[in-house]
Amino acid sequence: MADRMRPGRILRRALLTLLAAQATVVAALMGTTKVRKILRGDHAAEFPVTPPVPLPLDENVATVYTYGEDLFEDMIAAIENAQHRVLFETYIIKADATGRRFKAALEAAADRGVEVRVVYDAFANLVVPPSFLRFRPPVQVLRYPVFGPGWRVFDFRRYGRDHRKILVVDDVVGYVGGYNIGSLYATEWRDTHVRITGPAVWDLDNAFVDFWNLRSPDRIVRESGASCWGAHVRAHRNVPRVLHFPIRGMYLEAIDRASDHVHITAAYFIPDHDILRGLLEAARRGVDVRILVPEVSNHVLADWLSRGFYSSLLDGGVRIFLYQDAMVHAKTATIDGIWSTVGTANIDRLSLTGNYEINLEILDAGFAGHLETVFANDVAHARELTRDEWSRRPYIAKGCELLLAPLRPFL
Repeated sequence: MADRMRPGRILRRALLTLLAAQATVVAALMGTTKVRKILRGDHAAEFPVTPPVPLPLDENVATVYTYGEDLFEDMIAAIENAQHRVLFETYIIKADATGRRFKAALEAAADRGVEVRVVYDAFANLVVPPSFLRFRPPVQVLRYPVFGPGWRVFDFRRYGRDHRKILVVDDVVGYVGGYNIGSLYATEWRDTHVRITGPAVWDLDNAFVDFWNLRSPDRIVRESGASCWGAHVRAHRNVPRVLHFPIRGMYLEAIDRASDHVHITAAYFIPDHDILRGLLEAARRGVDVRILVPEVSNHVLADWLSRGFYSSLLDGGVRIFLYQDAMVHAKTATIDGIWSTVGTANIDRLSLTGNYEINLEILDAGFAGHLETVFANDVAHARELTRDEWSRRPYIAKGCELLLAPLRPFL
């Protein structure tokens, strides 16, 4: 009996040793990053900003924002001018000056008779004082819980976070993209958001309504269906509750179609096997594939898991650009100067097969051209990682990448 149990004990010990080693590496990386931030000191982030320009999209108009202050001023102005309804959904809202401005604008709109509904993710705001997250009536608030109801431990549909960032005002203007709400994001992070006016706003409105109606007894009554079936703008929504993840499929199909170039900006780039293979196959057929990521993000573990893919990407002809001196948090891509996406989903498992997310898919040469200008401006603030430099990284770094690789499916 003891002999038969020995292999199991050996396996358990091996797993525990691996977990302990991974925990040690993660703790060391987090500690090193913290020390570096302290030694570097506080300094204002400086990065290029592409001014917002209204771009026609068939019957719609889209405006791209690359600087938080510009976006937040417009969002607050839209809330202050609301006459009928405000639908506001965010992953994070900080209890700082920016967060207080948004909260005041939402409560003031409700005070003057506007229907105001707010959704926020409880887990993402665990460090925010609970009192700040309590809005004055008649604002209606839906707190997406840390854990869903029930005890279905192995039902992974319970663990998807509400990672979306949506604002819809009076059903005539909508905002969506990567920006959370807070002063840090206003001036120190490089992110991308889109403002939409026209029939495509219905898709953002409908995304909010569906999410609210699934989780609140106070249901929203839809006033109408879509006014048109425009081909230029589509909204793709991940819905973990029904295992619906179209954003991943959107990326895969678009990458397969690429014939000239692929430009991806990703805050956290941890592709699954199929997306990695799609990018490498595109590069093999002569497509110019470029990926822009932060050299140092706000999540050191995500950085190291991402680095585990660099060898394959560089060997396959993919060019990697490391954004400098600021956190780039955008989730955008353009392909062949015609296809674009802007939204909330990162290229990692959490976003593509885990969280509630929403991305716009846009087929328009003018819009794609503008996003490519944004990409070029960002690349000018980045450095290219060469294959030679990467091959000369320390052996301890290679060892850490290998040790942490089993964690990729969890992020």
